[in-house]
Amino acid sequence: MKAVTLSLDELEAMRWVDQLKTSHEAGAKAMGISRQTFGNIIGSARTKIADALINRKAIRIEGGSIHKEEDDESSHSGI
Repeated sequence: MKAVTLSLDELEAMRWVDQLKTSHEAGAKAMGISRQTFGNIIGSARTKIADALINRKAIRIEGGSIHKEEDDESSHSGI
C-alpha cells in the first residue's frame, strides 16, 4: 500500500490548529518557530493528508523530536 509520511512537526502543527483550534501565531509560538515557518509546515501537512484521503494512502508518522508545552493538552482539552 502506498503511504504519505507526515513529520512530527507537521503532526504537531495540525494538532495546534485543527484539534486545539488555536491561531497560527499561537501554534508557532508554542512550537518555538516563526509564523511563516508554521504556515509552511501546516500547509505541507494538509496537502499530505488530503493526498492520503483522496488517494486511499496510508499515513505514516516519522521524524525527530518536537517541542510541546507541558500544559497544552490539559489547558485545551478540558481534562
